[in-house]
Amino acid sequence: MDATPVAAPRNLSSVEVRAAIRAGEHRRHTAGLAPGKLQANLAIIPVRYALDFLRFCQRNPKPCPVVGITDTGDPVFRTLGTDIDVRTDVPRYRVFRDGELAGEVDDLTTLWRDDLVAVALGCSFTFERALAEAGIAVRHIDEDVTVPMFRTTIDCIPAGPFNGTMVVSMRPIPQNRVEETIEICRRYPLAHGAPVHVGDPEAIGIDDIAMPDFGEPVAVHAGEVPVFWACGVTPQIAILNAAPDLAITHAPGHMLITDVDEDSETPIAII
Repeated sequence: MDATPVAAPRNLSSVEVRAAIRAGEHRRHTAGLAPGKLQANLAIIPVRYALDFLRFCQRNPKPCPVVGITDTGDPVFRTLGTDIDVRTDVPRYRVFRDGELAGEVDDLTTLWRDDLVAVALGCSFTFERALAEAGIAVRHIDEDVTVPMFRTTIDCIPAGPFNGTMVVSMRPIPQNRVEETIEICRRYPLAHGAPVHVGDPEAIGIDDIAMPDFGEPVAVHAGEVPVFWACGVTPQIAILNAAPDLAITHAPGHMLITDVDEDSETPIAII
């Protein structure tokens, strides 16, 4: 893997960004790319676990809003856009074996199996465009880093072997614009919707906001408060606890970019 890959220009279309990823030309985070298109978290599991996993998502819709499911053994999302191949179209993947992180890869061609099902879950990157258009700065995009994410003490509702606590993403928001931010994000239920917590990180089990569990830290300036959204890394914790022989997810911050409009008013149709 190239240690210093070139970032994809933010004016590329979703099809063009996926082509750059597939060609190995973009291996960094996807925040800010393909403006206006739905980005998705990814979970790939053996079909025998799929029903329990989908139950887990249904019971925990804030961190796990399902937007697409492949047919068993088919690596192509046929409802989310043109030629979306889960084996090649994410900048970086995490591979789990028997409940342990086995490593990260940038291509799944040799790992794909006929019993695998891929599930796409809505991503908070979607509402960031709406915040930016409202003049609310998104710090990790401005600093060109991966959004900071934290494990919390917020319990998820279990389903079969899938269980765990919620992971959240954090963005500093000016105190006088928090309510506006909440109202903007509420319009995007497929992108985690409104925040789950505002203010004191310790209240949800975060000891040090400068040390995220995933992603990279960003500064919280004077007059700002940390705001926390349910995060699509949550299923990775549930998958670790379920411990299937093989499971694959996106690496945090490295999303699948779809051709679905962020403001789609018919979300059921894209599943």
